[in-house]
Amino acid sequence: MDFYAVNSLRENHAGWSLLRAQNGPLAIAFFMAAFTGPNQRNIGRQALIDTLDDVLFGLRDGLGEDRFPRPAAEYLDDWAAPEKAWLRKYYAPGEDEPLYDLTATAEDVVRWVENLRGRDFVATQSRLTSIFQLLKTLVQESETDPEVRLAELQKQRDAIDAQMQQIRDGRIQVMSGPEALDHFQQLTALAKDLLSDFREVEQNFRQLDRQVREQIATWDGSQGELLESIFANQQDISGSIQGRTFQGFWDYLMSPQLRSELQDLLDRATQIEALAGLDNIHAIGELHQDWLPAVEQTQSTVRQLSQQMRRLLDDKVFLENKRIMQLIRSIEGNALAVRNDRPPATFMEVSAQAVDVVLPFERPLYEPARRVAVDDEVFLAEDGDVDPAALFEQFHVDKARLQDNIDAVLDGADQATLADITDAFPLSQGLAEIVTYFQLASDSPWASISPDVTQQLVWTLPDGSIREATVEQIIFARPS
Repeated sequence: MDFYAVNSLRENHAGWSLLRAQNGPLAIAFFMAAFTGPNQRNIGRQALIDTLDDVLFGLRDGLGEDRFPRPAAEYLDDWAAPEKAWLRKYYAPGEDEPLYDLTATAEDVVRWVENLRGRDFVATQSRLTSIFQLLKTLVQESETDPEVRLAELQKQRDAIDAQMQQIRDGRIQVMSGPEALDHFQQLTALAKDLLSDFREVEQNFRQLDRQVREQIATWDGSQGELLESIFANQQDISGSIQGRTFQGFWDYLMSPQLRSELQDLLDRATQIEALAGLDNIHAIGELHQDWLPAVEQTQSTVRQLSQQMRRLLDDKVFLENKRIMQLIRSIEGNALAVRNDRPPATFMEVSAQAVDVVLPFERPLYEPARRVAVDDEVFLAEDGDVDPAALFEQFHVDKARLQDNIDAVLDGADQATLADITDAFPLSQGLAEIVTYFQLASDSPWASISPDVTQQLVWTLPDGSIREATVEQIIFARPS
């Protein structure tokens, strides 16, 4: 970043303007009191005015009545104006009172100002431990050599066995007070950073929503091309690194087993004796309860994007149909006007119908459909009673996951068969997963299906039984 980029940020960035503003200290202090301090979001206008009135009353009592003469409502409107964009003002569905929330830029400024005060205790050991753990996970999970991964797992198992033996011998190592405080501060800092990230992710989704609306409002092409462009933008967002990691976090947080494990760990953390004297120790017990509303609001923004897109497209279709009916009525009116008084010259010319000539040898020859013999046996229960509920037990095959499997195998080879891919990533959903691979091959220009060559695929059912399938050979090639 050079001088011109920094100067452009100084002149145009909302966060820099907050630091330079005359009432910047008032705004930042109020943001801390209303939003970041109590960790609240989406506050109603009246509740926010009451909080700002309390802040202004304390300041005027110490600095004089003329220090901040404007009413609290005017300050809120000023800070939420597009010129400043420190607060986001919006209306929730079915609500008449506007809601306010910090923008991601304003929250970054608040966090930066809070860090200027310095810290009595700086977490260093826990950060070093986190770096080592992340580095180990990065290296181990990216290793493709089975022998190396097995050796690493064996090393971890030996270390666990040694720790278990030490506990059996009565040698229990307990984390000291400073170490516990170090890890606790690192935990709370990461939790706050995560909530701050949600605001930025939500702001990016709202920016996408605004771009889609502008694109629909100014579109001059066909409706099909517009839909293709919009769906491509949505696919880019959901398939981006940010979209995929956010969806992964959502799936992780929605897992009942993982949520139960997280709640158990948080409850046990609040009972650590070394942390009993901290004022905010009980706050971490509800850590995930702060994440759920933030994640749900981000998901709601994504849903609103689809709803708004559908509504705008419906409006565009209505206007197009209305225009077509106006043209039809105009044609009918002109035809009735000249019905009894036809013009002497040519009134309208219509191109004659033409026959498309196709040479006989240009037509493809008849090719009989191939019949695939399915060798399968149906076993019925002895009493003949079959539970029909099995027909409704459907499941979803993730095409994106299978495409990632193909790309991962093609990273080390120019081409690979379906058998090579299933050897690297065993089938977990049986025949449905094989059919999805065939669909990906049919849609891809870099894949070919050889009906004259077959290959054997094997998978294991949850009950331990083995299934085999003989299918046509599929060859996936690396895109050039």
